[in-house]
Amino acid sequence: MQTWSLVSISVLLAVLVRWGVSLNSYSAGKPPMFGDYEAQRHWQEVTYNLPLQQYFNTSDNDLNYWGLDYPPLTAYHSWLCAYANILNPDWVELHRSRGYESPAHKLFMRTTLVTDVLIYIPAVVLCCLYLTDGSAKRRVSILLSILLYPGLILIDYGHFYNGVSLGFALWGVLALGLGWNSLGSLAFSLALNYKQMELYHALPFFCYLLGKCIKAGLIGRFILLVKITATVLVTFGLCWLPFLPDPSQVLQVVRRIFPVARGLFEDKVANTWCSLNTVIKIRSILTSDSQLYLLAFTLLAALPSSIKLLMKPTFWNFKLALVNSSLAFFLFSYQVHEKSILLAAPVCLLLNEFPLMCIWFLQASTFMLPLFLKDGLLVPYTVAFLGFPFLTVYLLSALDDCSEDELKLGTCGKLFSFLPKMHLACIMKWKFYVSMALMAVLSVVSVAMDPPPHLPDLFPVLVSTTAFMHFLGVFLNFNIVQFMDPPRKKSRKKNN
Repeated sequence: MQTWSLVSISVLLAVLVRWGVSLNSYSAGKPPMFGDYEAQRHWQEVTYNLPLQQYFNTSDNDLNYWGLDYPPLTAYHSWLCAYANILNPDWVELHRSRGYESPAHKLFMRTTLVTDVLIYIPAVVLCCLYLTDGSAKRRVSILLSILLYPGLILIDYGHFYNGVSLGFALWGVLALGLGWNSLGSLAFSLALNYKQMELYHALPFFCYLLGKCIKAGLIGRFILLVKITATVLVTFGLCWLPFLPDPSQVLQVVRRIFPVARGLFEDKVANTWCSLNTVIKIRSILTSDSQLYLLAFTLLAALPSSIKLLMKPTFWNFKLALVNSSLAFFLFSYQVHEKSILLAAPVCLLLNEFPLMCIWFLQASTFMLPLFLKDGLLVPYTVAFLGFPFLTVYLLSALDDCSEDELKLGTCGKLFSFLPKMHLACIMKWKFYVSMALMAVLSVVSVAMDPPPHLPDLFPVLVSTTAFMHFLGVFLNFNIVQFMDPPRKKSRKKNN
């Protein structure tokens, strides 16, 4: 009873924080595109007023003006939200509602974010309660840390609905953790059909389920494979059913989902290609078609972790593979946006085992200062940047428990065996302090100072490069961890 009381308080606090952040108007009222707020409203407008046959670029559906570029479930979601606009038809009137904004409509748009309460938050609660070892206090502390992760809150309430696809993916993780393979396949299929970026997690789901099929007996292997295959095919078939009669419609949706014409990356994103581009002008050297071949590096980066999972399909390897695959896609993939780092949210599943490393990563993933400045989120960013590490380090005793087991220093010990373990722990703590200080200084300098006239992008480049170094370090660390023995079980009591 006490556990559920603490869970309820944590959920209520998370909802209040989300609602408070959502009171800011993200990029609204700024023509000609009016920002991401307008994108969500416009998708409701076109899905409500236009038939499927006008998914192409037409006079009524200008794809250059916030064209819908997500899989079918996102379109269905926008369509359902649009029907609530009977409160005021002006909100979705074709063409004439472009750039519409009012206090009533803003309240309505924020209310549609109830999807977090329905999909994402329940999945987080159940994952923390049923898939996490430790005392009730420990699990509630992890729950609160995940629910208050500022990266998802600040970005989701500007770009909307990232929590839906992550929520479906978490339901899939929960189902697989409990041994419900078909339900896990169903949930992840829904995630993929909501946002194509869930491909970041596709290899671990595929390898884990295939590995379990291989490990099963001959009859069990066949039955499990048939059940999983049927679940995936039926789910995809139902999601794409309205488009299937016309193959040209299917191809058009696929082209919108994978817009390769946009180039290798957007803005100053903290991945390999953007960071390398500051030294070697990749986009000038390679043509757009040639840049597509760089996708091979994505598979090469994700394969070691996935092969390990396929050979040893344990839930521990599955969690690590989710982190490693998502980071491999973010660091080496094509057409990456800075907010795609949210797809590395499975790091939260490792908070119990590696609290300091995970808090460190989550803080670095919130370091998207140029995007927040563009959206007028300096104050929420500052509060989150200062408050989140203090709160989570306190809740999880991340610095107090900075032991070999907590940080997986046994891994580092194999690489740096000449150093005493106590010194390694001390070095990790100081690296954490220096990292936090560096991000804080860059934040202040970016806001308070003007860049040199001949280097107008100096501060965004410094921010993205700093974040890239953090992400690359975490990616290498957890890949090494996956190929070592899992951490020893703690003596904390596990409550079912």
